[in-house]
Amino acid sequence: MVLLIAIGFIAGRLGWVRAEATKDLSNLVFMVLTPALLFRTMSTVHVEQLNFKPVAMYFVAAFLLYGGMLLWQGFTRRAAVLALAATFSNTLAIGTPLVALAYGEAGLVTLFTLISVHALVLLTMATVVLELAVAREDAISGQDAERHLVRTVLGAMRNGILHPVPLPIIVGLLFAQTGLVIPAVVDRPLLLLGNAFGPLALVLVGVTLTQVPVGPNLKGALGLSFLKNLAFPALVAALCWALGLSGLPLTVMVVAAALPVGANVFMFSQRYEVAQDLVTASVLVSTALGLFTLTLVMALVPYLP
Repeated sequence: MVLLIAIGFIAGRLGWVRAEATKDLSNLVFMVLTPALLFRTMSTVHVEQLNFKPVAMYFVAAFLLYGGMLLWQGFTRRAAVLALAATFSNTLAIGTPLVALAYGEAGLVTLFTLISVHALVLLTMATVVLELAVAREDAISGQDAERHLVRTVLGAMRNGILHPVPLPIIVGLLFAQTGLVIPAVVDRPLLLLGNAFGPLALVLVGVTLTQVPVGPNLKGALGLSFLKNLAFPALVAALCWALGLSGLPLTVMVVAAALPVGANVFMFSQRYEVAQDLVTASVLVSTALGLFTLTLVMALVPYLP
């Protein structure tokens, strides 16, 4: 994983992959390779094989950390976005190839169970909190801007389902329940596309690291990165341990919590026009530090009781 990211970083530094091309390659990974991998992996998984208990503990930990940051920083748009940065993982571009390499297909099934509801749960929660925070700020400032909270939340839920990540997971699971088998003429191309996802996604992470300035936001980005990369997985591990969870499900949930800040957080900071520079720097810093913090977490997690 580290070598692939390093190759991307060098390619970006040398100008072999331009910023304009990065977006096109990202679209290729996100819109083509990702659905192929997700659908094919879940197309043989039956619902009774899925374990939602560790996923539930993951979200309990996320809610606790999110709520704690709101209590600490106040009920504002800025606090809501930064709390999302501390709890929203890059489960796709980094988590999927990492778990595939380290824990195989069994680990991917556990991760995809989380991914199927990850954005839906956390982004819908963040939308509700942000809309309420905006309404509160408008009331305090005397503005009377009407915001349709219900319509905004329903839109967030719809977008969380009709999306290139959860949709192929859901479709793959539905296909698996039919008992049918993907024809070889279709399965082979899906396999090749899925195999291409991991290396290309990690190389793109390295390229992206060369294109985002950190500047004066380094201190704040380091603080958020500590919460995201170390405090959040520690909280997930503690909750799972307290409920007696162990084995691969526990390992995958802790590693997923230790992943760097996901890029969706930046879209929220843009939409609500708050902490954009800090969030951008945090995505970069947490990804760079993830090379070390993920290694540490993955080395320690086998020793959990």
